[in-house]
Amino acid sequence: MKLALNALLKFIFGVLFVGLFIFIPAGTIKFFNGWIFMCVLFIPLLILGIYLFIKNPQLLERRLNNKEKVGTQKIVVLISALLFIVGFVVCGFDYKYNWTNIPNYVVIISCIVLMVGYLLYAEVLRENEYLLRTIEVEKEQKLIDTGLYGLVRHPMYLSVILIFLSIPLILGSLYGFYIFLIFPLVLIIRLHNEEKILVKDLKGYSKYKLKVKYKLIPYIW
Repeated sequence: MKLALNALLKFIFGVLFVGLFIFIPAGTIKFFNGWIFMCVLFIPLLILGIYLFIKNPQLLERRLNNKEKVGTQKIVVLISALLFIVGFVVCGFDYKYNWTNIPNYVVIISCIVLMVGYLLYAEVLRENEYLLRTIEVEKEQKLIDTGLYGLVRHPMYLSVILIFLSIPLILGSLYGFYIFLIFPLVLIIRLHNEEKILVKDLKGYSKYKLKVKYKLIPYIW
């Protein structure tokens, strides 16, 4: 029950947090794209949370832990949070003052991209039960080198990039998209720092880097 309450409270906080930073700048709750975004973001997240609570509560508990211990990662998390807040606010203002006009087909495609990102996210969770939101290596943690991890070393980051770059386009904001474009750069800083920790603390990771050469995008980088 403690785990369920913790997960529920964080889910409700996330809904309120995102909703406030979108609809208040928009100046209305009649922001249709805002409601589309809230649905495609939080409904799959709720379903995934319920699934993990039933099938793998240990993994859910790990995912709820977001207290970074590494100094560099604390800075990355702070910058990411600020980017999201500014990005959401700009998207709201974009709607209110009609700065940009995103075609409906782009909104639909962006919704599909977000769902693809979620599917990748769910598959990564299925393949790697040691996946944390913080960067640390557990004592019993094993190296995963199959499935998506056989294509790129950080498939979770790829899924997150797909999700978050689709957000401002779903909200119909080109200016918001420019702000969210900064996020992959911040994520790359996190990725490089994480790899240093994994090489040092996770057995076999150095050999894994030689086996799987691509960090984030298959056959590109």
